[in-house]
Amino acid sequence: MLLASLKEVEFGYNDKPSLHNATIEVRSSEFVAVTGPNGASKTTLLKLMLGLVKPWKGKAYLAPKREDGRKLTVGYVPQQIAAFNGGFPSNVHEFVLSGCWNRGSWLRRITADDRALAEKSLRQVGMWQLRERRIGELSGGQKQRICIARALAQRPDLLVMDEPTTGMDEESRKGFYELMRHMVEIHGMSIVMVTHGLEECRPYLDRIIELERKGEGGWKCCTTTLCNEHSEPVL
Repeated sequence: MLLASLKEVEFGYNDKPSLHNATIEVRSSEFVAVTGPNGASKTTLLKLMLGLVKPWKGKAYLAPKREDGRKLTVGYVPQQIAAFNGGFPSNVHEFVLSGCWNRGSWLRRITADDRALAEKSLRQVGMWQLRERRIGELSGGQKQRICIARALAQRPDLLVMDEPTTGMDEESRKGFYELMRHMVEIHGMSIVMVTHGLEECRPYLDRIIELERKGEGGWKCCTTTLCNEHSEPVL
C-alpha cells in the first residue's frame, strides 16, 4: 500500500527552489533511508511528505487511512528534538508514556496496556533502567533514544525520523538499526529516516533515497536505490 509520496515536487525558501522535481514513494512495511550532502533539503523533504509544508508545484500525498480502513498513525522524531534543557519537568517514563495519548483521546485515562507498551518501548531502546531519571540529567544520546521510545509507544504505521542516531555510539546505532528492521518485518511498520551513516545501516534497509545537486541553482532531485537484501524489485 502507498503510504506517502511526492510527485514532481518543487519547493524552496525566499523564492529560491531547494527541491526540484522530487518524486518519491513510501509503501507499507519498508525501511527507507534519505541521504545527501549537508544543505540538500533532507529535512524539507520529510516535512513535505508529512504535509507540514506545502509544495510550490507538484503533488504531496499522505494516506489518511490504513489498508484496513483505520486511521493512519504517523510518528515523527525531528532533528535535535532531544535538546531538552536541564529544567524539563518530566522523568523518562512519564515522557515516553505520553506518547500513548497520541493513539486516542488526550482526555482518556492511561491504561495498563499503555504502561506495558511504554515499558516495552523503553526496553527496546535500552533505557528502562533509567525510567525514573529526569530528562535534563541524560546525555544527548540517551535523550535521543527516549524520543525514539516515545515515538514507538505510539505504535505508528509510519515512523519518520530526522538523523535519529545523533549522539549514539557505534554499539547503540547497531542495536537501533536491528530494532528498526524488527519493527518492519514483525510489526509491519514503515520507517523513513534521514541519515549520514549510510554504509553502516545499508544492510538493514529496503531502499535508499538520495538527494543530489542538479543545475547551476543547486536544485536537488531524488534517485532511489534498491537494497536487494530485503526488497523485491518494484515494477
